[in-house]
Amino acid sequence: MHLRLTEEQKMVQQTIRKFVEKELIPLENDVLKNEREGRPSISNEKLKELQLKAKEAGFWGINTPEEYGGVDLGQMMMAIVFMEISKTFVPFFFGGSADNILYYGNEEQKEKYLIPTINGDKKSCFAMTEPGAGSDTRNIKMTAVKDGNEWVLNGEKTFITGGNEADFVMVIAVTDKDKGPEGVTCFIVDRDMGWESEYIHTMGEWGPASLFFDNVRVPEENILGEVNGGYKLGLEWIGFARWVVGARAVGAAERLLQMAIDYSKERETFGKPIADRQAIQWQIADSAVEIEAAKWLVLNAAYTLDAGEDNRHLASMAKLYGSNMGNNVVDRVLQIHGGMGYTRELPIERWYREARLWRIYDGTDEIQRLIISRNLLKGHVKVGQFI
Repeated sequence: MHLRLTEEQKMVQQTIRKFVEKELIPLENDVLKNEREGRPSISNEKLKELQLKAKEAGFWGINTPEEYGGVDLGQMMMAIVFMEISKTFVPFFFGGSADNILYYGNEEQKEKYLIPTINGDKKSCFAMTEPGAGSDTRNIKMTAVKDGNEWVLNGEKTFITGGNEADFVMVIAVTDKDKGPEGVTCFIVDRDMGWESEYIHTMGEWGPASLFFDNVRVPEENILGEVNGGYKLGLEWIGFARWVVGARAVGAAERLLQMAIDYSKERETFGKPIADRQAIQWQIADSAVEIEAAKWLVLNAAYTLDAGEDNRHLASMAKLYGSNMGNNVVDRVLQIHGGMGYTRELPIERWYREARLWRIYDGTDEIQRLIISRNLLKGHVKVGQFI
């Protein structure tokens, strides 16, 4: 058992960390100002500029197979990369990547959708959630009815990340209502086929979309995978996203904790730095312990996936504990900063609003607890099985 990063992994980690410190963190004040004034956090032009700088440093398609021009760092390194870039709230992501389930497309679909997405010429989104089917994915109502060589889609999807910007959507619809979860199919649907999107305003800066399908006709060749095979694809998409939420929470919490440590040494009350106060020391200590615990849960989930093993149980644990840890840490850090933490002059309140979302999307706390307990009670997983 090796509990330390290899020299190669350390090198990647340090390179990403330097990129974040040099290219992203200096943009934070501009991002806060843009958001306060109702403008996009960062322009598409600036994002592309940053992605090209990252590409020059060798970071393009970090989770993309080499045959498609990526570097395919593996899941462990993906976790480390997400931790590092999440130490800033600047909305950056590396170019050259595509949704994991898009690789299940046939050769024609890969040529039309996968390759352009990897190259940055097209934007995609994934749509499974509905107004009445969030965590309860078995309650999907959107229908797809066969009509000749086409399928006619009707229904609504909601809280879809990237839905307002996407050129095409991978959408889950019911194709055989008598089969339950085994009767849904994933379709690739171009925007110009007729679906529309509408921005959803939230308490954070995340701007998801509602997608509307009104007799949208989709050709047979746009089925991703197999007819009635969409549920498995959906779970695979969500499964990857879950432990990544935990990784993001770890990165943000580490940055926030360091802010609290630095501030506590500077801020004085009654003639002493608040760092000398036990109430502050204990908040810092609890945060540090929880961050380390969450980090190892995330890394174990990623390692298990790299080993070719089923990591769904660990992914749920990493998501549940990591997202709650992030909420606890940002709350303590805001408290340590007092009134200044509550202002929009500092990024803490922004992270506070963002962190609250971590416990909801890609499976709520309650769903993660249901999955974890069910696995244990039914014997799918044994206590102490993962080391």
